[in-house]
Amino acid sequence: MSTIESTAGAARAGTREWAGLAVLALATLLLALDATALFLALPHLTADLRPGPTEMLWIMDAYGFMIAGFLVTMGALGDRIGRRRLLMIGAVAFAGASVLAAYSASPGMLIAARVLLGVTGASLMPSALALITVMFQDARQRAMAIGVFTACFMGGGTLGPVISGALLERFWWGSLFLIGVPVMVVLLVAAPLLLPESRGTESGRLDLPSVPLFLATALPAVYALKEVAKDPARPWAYGAAAVAVVFGVLFVRRQRALADPLLDLRLLRSRTFSAALVILLAGMVIQGGLYLFISQYLQMIEGLSPLRAGLWLAVPALALVVGSLLAPIVARRVRPGTIIAAGLVPAAGGFLTAAWAGDTLVLMIGVTVGFLGMSPLGALGISLVAGSAPPERAGAASAMAETSGEFGIAFGVASLGSLGTAVFSAAISVPEGVPPSARDSIGDAATAAGELPPASAAAFLESARDAFLTGFGVVGTVSAVLLIGLAVLSAWLLRGLRPIGAEAGPPAESEVIRPGKPVDASP
Repeated sequence: MSTIESTAGAARAGTREWAGLAVLALATLLLALDATALFLALPHLTADLRPGPTEMLWIMDAYGFMIAGFLVTMGALGDRIGRRRLLMIGAVAFAGASVLAAYSASPGMLIAARVLLGVTGASLMPSALALITVMFQDARQRAMAIGVFTACFMGGGTLGPVISGALLERFWWGSLFLIGVPVMVVLLVAAPLLLPESRGTESGRLDLPSVPLFLATALPAVYALKEVAKDPARPWAYGAAAVAVVFGVLFVRRQRALADPLLDLRLLRSRTFSAALVILLAGMVIQGGLYLFISQYLQMIEGLSPLRAGLWLAVPALALVVGSLLAPIVARRVRPGTIIAAGLVPAAGGFLTAAWAGDTLVLMIGVTVGFLGMSPLGALGISLVAGSAPPERAGAASAMAETSGEFGIAFGVASLGSLGTAVFSAAISVPEGVPPSARDSIGDAATAAGELPPASAAAFLESARDAFLTGFGVVGTVSAVLLIGLAVLSAWLLRGLRPIGAEAGPPAESEVIRPGKPVDASP
């Protein structure tokens, strides 16, 4: 049974706390927008700065790399120096990095700005979620507040291409970054008025050697996942994964040996915390992989521009927002594990329908049902992870929840993307004279078709289309099976949780996280 259930004696949040949530949600929405806003700007940016292929990859990926690598460090830092203080420092730095990115005069300058945006964004995300858990002590209010936070984070990424498309029609590509400046100004003005300062009462000094150890674990892991998603045959991707494993072992051994670790592995002793974290990670794997194929279908099969594809995806994004807001309300009367499991079953049906539809309207209906069904997983999963940790570890717990989401999406793109690519490569019929690379993706096939005579090109593109749809169908089927399994797992692992806010007895011994002596990590 989780300590999150009890609301006895908890003060209810008032107008100030809800106004503070609105400010934090706005900042969260901006961070999610920044992750996808550059998709439409690539042609404009390329014509202006003329980056090379490697520089272009870093421009696109540096932001996500840095966020994934620094979330845990920033979560622990906020526990020590104060979450509001770190939030405000991060807001100033994020605004400055946004201006630097907007007026970049070279690819290197833009890459540096994207790196800074990622590092400062990592300082904002766990601080915001940790402050929410502190501001909303009542379990029901906290679940609703985290639902709002999750809705902004999940829906913001989908809105990125839509907003960037509207800006690019009137302004230059740098305008995409400048929208962050007024949001950070609002945050800086409102934070002292609306947000409390909080820190971990038992947090000591930050263990500096743990920081590079974690970066040496996280960054190669994310890089390996992205490279495998592009081409599973790239040997350096597996070399990077091996480096991540080696440093990961060293990092875990050091954390177990420290009295005050950067990442408190004692949090995993809580059944609620560890189960919710695993379920959240698995859900993001499936969602990340499916989103890749859905966006490719709209652009490569239907031929929609990124802006029109973004508009189509706005409908399931709205369903995700609605579901994230409704799930905490329903969870006041129904067990969270039951809600998550009940949502994953229709989600499996929706994504299975979308994957084999072959029709855009039917596909989008299936995707909308799928996103709506998965929304309780995100909203309640993050709420359970953040709410089951002690207050002094709120930043670290929030960082773990968000890091699991980042890695889950990256792993989903790599694993399910590789599966779809393998099916595509086996199913496509490539005529003689076409480069072998045409089997790698439907984009490569379309490029190769441009070199063929019209009749041959049309036949080849039809084969590529059928092969992609077959791969999409297989990925959708596998995802549906995994979602059913995840539904069973959720109902089983979270079966002891009562409805949020229900009266509960004292927590089980396995749910109590106590400070203790460091664990001897020697072999």
